Amino acid sequence: MTAEPLPLAGITVVAVEQAVAAPLATRHLADLGARVIKIERPGEGDFARAYDDAVHGLASHFVWLGRGKESIELDLASPGGRETALALVDRADVVISNLAPGAMDRLGFGATALRERRKDLVVVTISGYGDGGPYTDRKAYDMLVQAESGLCSITGTPEAAAKTGVPVSDIATGMYALSAIQSALFRRERTGRGATVEVSMFEATAEWMGHPVYTRMYAGRQVERMGLSHASICPYDAFPTRDGQVLIGVQNDRGWAALVRDVLGRPELVDDERYATNIARVARRAEVDALIGSLTRGFGSVELAGRLDEFGVPAARLNDVAGLVDHPQLAARDRWRDVETPVGPVRGLLPPMTFTDVELPMGPVPALGQHTDAILAELGANAREEDTHHGTT
Repeated sequence: MTAEPLPLAGITVVAVEQAVAAPLATRHLADLGARVIKIERPGEGDFARAYDDAVHGLASHFVWLGRGKESIELDLASPGGRETALALVDRADVVISNLAPGAMDRLGFGATALRERRKDLVVVTISGYGDGGPYTDRKAYDMLVQAESGLCSITGTPEAAAKTGVPVSDIATGMYALSAIQSALFRRERTGRGATVEVSMFEATAEWMGHPVYTRMYAGRQVERMGLSHASICPYDAFPTRDGQVLIGVQNDRGWAALVRDVLGRPELVDDERYATNIARVARRAEVDALIGSLTRGFGSVELAGRLDEFGVPAARLNDVAGLVDHPQLAARDRWRDVETPVGPVRGLLPPMTFTDVELPMGPVPALGQHTDAILAELGANAREEDTHHGTT
C-alpha cells in the first residue's frame, strides 16, 4: 500500500442522524476519507447508543456504524445550537439527515432552506415513505417497512412470514444514500452545482423486490416463501448428508449436468426430460429435491463439499455467526483490524471496497460529545455556549 490520498479526503459531511440508515451511509463516507461530524442530542445522543450493551458495555449497532466520526452535542432547537449548526453547514460539502418526518424543516434545517443558503451544498434527506402521498407522515422502522413493502410476505417458511435477520430496509436505504452522495459530489466537481436528494426506505426496499414484483405483475402469482430454497431455481436448498447438510445452488442446466453426472454419479439424469431444464425441475420441485437428497445422503459433508467444489457446482455450509467470525476466508485475506472505542479496542472488518493503493481507515468510535469542545474551538464559537450544549434536538 502507498500513501495515496483517500478517495473522499477533503470532503466534510454534517450528519443529523440516528439508528441505521443514515449512519451506515456516513460510516462508509468516513471509511472513504470524508470528515463526518455527527450532531447528537445533548445527554442522550443517537438512540442506537442504547440498543444493547453487547460490546464491553457499548451498543453493537453503534460500534458497527459509529466509527470514524466526530460527535458534537448540539441542541438544534436553541439559538446557540442553531448558530453553531449553521456554521458547520457553511463549511460542509454534504448534509444528511434521517429524523422523523418534517423535523428538519421545523428546526429550520430543511433541504430547501439549506440549498437557498448554499447552492453548492449536497443535502440528503432520508425518510420512511418520501415527501407526498398518504404515508408521508408515518414513522417507519426497518421491520415496518419490510412488512409494508411485501418483503416479509416472501421471507420465511411456507408456514410463517418473517423479517430478515439484518435490517435490510435500513441497509438498502443507506447504500442508496451513499451512492447518491458520491454521484452528487462527482457532478459538483464538473458543474459546481449541489443537489437536493431524497431517499425513501419504502422505495429502496421496493426496488429490491424486483423479481417478485415482475412475477406478480406479469405471471399473476405471488412468489412463495421458500425458506432456504428459491422460487425460480431447482435444485436450490439444503440437502442432507451422512453427518449434516450442504447447501447446493444449481443456477443453470450445465450445473445440473455437473451435479448429477460428475458429483453424484448419475449420468442418465442429465438428459432425462423430467429434469433436463430448470423449468421442468421447478415444476417437479418436490420430486427433484427428494431425488437429490436421496443421493447426497450417501456422502459425508466434507466429502460432498469437496466434490461439489471439484466440479464447479455452487455450494456452501450453513454457518452460524460464529462460523462467520472464524471464517478462514476472512483470516486468509487479513480482513480484521482493531478499532478504538471509549472502552478500548474491538475487532472490526475492513470495509468491503478494497483499494489496491490505500487501505481505508477504520477510525475510532466516538463517545457522546467527545469532539464538542474541539469543534466549537475550531469554529471560534464561545458565545451562547449554554444554549449550544443543553436541551433537546
